[in-house]
Amino acid sequence: MFGIRHIKFDSMIYVIHFKNGQVEKKGQGLAFFYFSPNSSIVAIPMGSNDLPFIFEESTNDYQNISIQGQVTYKISNPEALAELLDFTVDSRGIYKKNELEKLNQRIINEAQTTTSAYIHELGLKDSIRSAKAIETKIKAGLQSSQAILALGIEILSANILAVKATPEMARALETETREKLSQEADQAIYARRNFAVEQERKIKESELNTEIAVEEKKKQIDEKKMESEMQKAENDRKLREMKVQADIAVEHQRKLLIDQKTTNEMKEADAKGYVVETTLKPYKEMDWRLITALNNNPDPRLSIALAFRELAENAQKIGNLNISPELLESILGNKK
Repeated sequence: MFGIRHIKFDSMIYVIHFKNGQVEKKGQGLAFFYFSPNSSIVAIPMGSNDLPFIFEESTNDYQNISIQGQVTYKISNPEALAELLDFTVDSRGIYKKNELEKLNQRIINEAQTTTSAYIHELGLKDSIRSAKAIETKIKAGLQSSQAILALGIEILSANILAVKATPEMARALETETREKLSQEADQAIYARRNFAVEQERKIKESELNTEIAVEEKKKQIDEKKMESEMQKAENDRKLREMKVQADIAVEHQRKLLIDQKTTNEMKEADAKGYVVETTLKPYKEMDWRLITALNNNPDPRLSIALAFRELAENAQKIGNLNISPELLESILGNKK
């Protein structure tokens, strides 16, 4: 009563009690009585806050992208913030002004300013792929911002949830990506077919090399066979030549033998002839009648034959000669 009131704050609220323009008390989680006509109470939340944001930027190829993310911060110097923004509460602990929204907007503006310069240097595709880099840029930019430091704010983290192009450009990129993927698929099919053709070529080449090697081996085998046959023929020829030479030598020896034998036989015949001639020489000059008589053959037919010979030798002296059949018959009969 009479303007005296009691107020209580949670432990995460930093309270500054001004009395007649002077700081009466300050701290977290205070509860106290105060005289409302000359008192002013400032309550600043100390817990961390998640500040979502989404803003649009333009890339260096004049394409618009939307960046969606979140900044997490906490108030590290509430007294500095109280000097810049009005966090005064009424007797019920309700803020008289929505200064927290103003604070969030300042943080978003700083984040967008930090991001804008970076995005303007990138193309559309690079921007869409640069979420992690944008996070780093936003966090570093906010932590080094003099305006943020003056507000007594500590930036805990910055997260980029999405970087998107406009729907029309997204569809165009999807079409381009589909075409590129289709080309890559065609290229993969071509590469696979080319690989299959290359493998088939290698297989054929290997088969041909194998056939060439086989034919080369066959050729070597044929050459070896031919060499063997030629060697065999040469050996056969030499054997035949040796055999012919042997036959010639044998025949030569045989000729010499025959010549020698003939010579010997001739000498032997000459010797025999000489012996016979020497033996018969005494009889050569003798009359055959004497030789016949010396033979002393008692056969009467011999005598008749000698008589006929005598007649034949003196036939020119004989006019007529009659030989009776009985005489001939008797001669022939005695023969029987």
